[in-house]
Amino acid sequence: MQDPASLPALLQSFFTTRLMTQRKVSPHTIASYRDTFRLLLQFAQKQLRKAPSQLALHDLDASLVGAFLEDLENRRRNGAKSRNLRLTAIRSFFRYATLESTDPLLTTTPASYSAHLFFIHSPTSSPNSFLDQMVSSDAYLRSRFNVQ
Repeated sequence: MQDPASLPALLQSFFTTRLMTQRKVSPHTIASYRDTFRLLLQFAQKQLRKAPSQLALHDLDASLVGAFLEDLENRRRNGAKSRNLRLTAIRSFFRYATLESTDPLLTTTPASYSAHLFFIHSPTSSPNSFLDQMVSSDAYLRSRFNVQ
């Protein structure tokens, strides 16, 4: 049986519990998120030389996600809209993971770790947008007010 905090288990529960049961999102959203993670896991497999089933949550860090998004724009010729939809799916998953995971990186220092995961630097971003995202993240609020 899989560890409930493993990446494959978190992804499965994200789709079945969070998206389908709790949020009741449309089949189109499910398909879009599925395609995002299929592309992300294929990219991670090439970059890290690990099978998708062997990837851990901490393998999908901000630098890998940033490189993935750049790859979408450069190699696959996706526009900003498609890139941002992919980023939305990834951010949604990491928000869910910060609440569900027992990964020590997410539970002991959620503000700093999740802020790095949620913020992907772009030429148009400013330090204020980084702080706004960090303060508004669920993980930051939980750590700031000691809510578990």
